[in-house]
Amino acid sequence: MAVILRFARISAIFGALFLNLPGTVLSAPFDSEFDEKPWQEIEIQLPPFPEDENLIPFKVGAITDKRFLIDGKSISVGGDEVIRYSVIIISSAGAKNIGFEGMRCSTGERRVYAFGHSDGTWSKARNSKWTAIRGGSNDYPVALYTDYFCPVGQPTVMTPEDAIRALRYGVQQHMGA
Repeated sequence: MAVILRFARISAIFGALFLNLPGTVLSAPFDSEFDEKPWQEIEIQLPPFPEDENLIPFKVGAITDKRFLIDGKSISVGGDEVIRYSVIIISSAGAKNIGFEGMRCSTGERRVYAFGHSDGTWSKARNSKWTAIRGGSNDYPVALYTDYFCPVGQPTVMTPEDAIRALRYGVQQHMGA
């Protein structure tokens, strides 16, 4: 019985000492090692206007009468992990929509930076901000995100060459599957 009481007193003393230690002593060094810096977008520069010889077609959905292309020369992957590219959409009547965009695989977002004009110039997009990539299989941002640049929400495109390979051969070939 005396042994049990002695053990209980020793346990109580050590427990009291342990509980009186400030929590920051135990947690501060550990937590500060894993503090993440907030994400910051790098400053962008608009690329040269797309030229026909640099355009790479990509497939979007099963039902569409539009053609979708990316200017291979415009593709970049920034230190902020944003894939940037010029996209060209051509309707069945021949009308072209041209944009310069960015995609963040880690957040599933995209941003339109500028629109192209028929005279070969860019105009910055108004209210350009990051928005969630949403839609169906016939929406090109969804196709770029899921089928080419960011399957399973993970960036597989680390260089412009990776992006070009993914566009030309599909993500399965690009990833070695």
